[in-house]
Order: sequence, then structure tokens, then C-alpha cells
Amino acid sequence: MRALVVALALTLAPIPAAAAQLSDADLADRVATAIRGYVHFGIFDDISIGVENRDVTLNGRVTMPYKRADIEARVKQIDGVRSLTNKIEVLPVSIYDSELRQRLALAIYGHPSFRHYASMVTPPIHIVVENGRVTLTGAVSSNVEKLLAYSLAQIPGVLSVKNELKTDR
Repeated sequence: MRALVVALALTLAPIPAAAAQLSDADLADRVATAIRGYVHFGIFDDISIGVENRDVTLNGRVTMPYKRADIEARVKQIDGVRSLTNKIEVLPVSIYDSELRQRLALAIYGHPSFRHYASMVTPPIHIVVENGRVTLTGAVSSNVEKLLAYSLAQIPGVLSVKNELKTDR
């Protein structure tokens, strides 16, 4: 009985003062870290984070429904999150798109200019494929890398490529 009372007390406890004073930028960093730390978040998923007055909004696309639910659960557990709006879309299941994703990953991360990214825990280039249309998101070191990734994504079977890569410089 005592454990139940403690568990309920912890569940109903107010937000700690430190979490309440957390800036939106710091909270966004915590959310991003939680998402990057999710083992099933990969290069074929893309999520953007918005935070305003500790209200978190998640946008983006993931390849499987369980990822949407798992990411939502992870973010809700972060101290300082007052509310969460989950606008993450689940990409339609498609053997064609799945095959394109694999070929695109090989074309981009197999290129000598991008191999160093492939060995990272969270590679920076995300390849979102929906109905044969590709969107590249994430960050690269230079405009040359941005243009090269766009060029490498132009493989047979791809209907269009939208390059939303950002550069560090």
C-alpha cells in the first residue's frame, strides 16, 4: 500500500521549479536528444520540433506507426514539457519505397564524401521517401555536400527530389 501511495504522489507531483524555469531552447534540445536516443529513429525518419512556452509540437514523418507512439511517449516523460501536440505522420507501407530507401542510402552513404557520416550513431542526412518522391533533410558541412547529396539521390525510380538539407556554414 505504501508503494502505491508513493507512486501516486510522484505521478501527481507538480513540475519541479527547475523544469518550470527551463527555456524553450533548452527544452527543445532535451526533446531532440530524446528523439536521437531512440534506437528505432533512423535515416528514413524525419522529425522537427517546435517549443513555445513549454508546449511541444512534433512534426515530420516516420516509417512505422510504433515509432510515432514511442517518440510521443518518450517526449511526454521529459521534465518541463507542459503539453505535446504530435503531428508526426506515418509513411504509407510500400515495397517500392522501401527498396528505394535502401538504394538511396547506399548511393549517398556509400559515396566517399559521405562515408564518414555513415559511421555516426545518428547519421545527419535523412532520406524520406513517399510514393517515389524523396526529401533530403538534416545537415551537412557545406553547400558542395548539399549539392552532391541531391545529385546522388537522382537514381532510377525516383520521381522527384526535394533538397531541404541545411549547411553548418
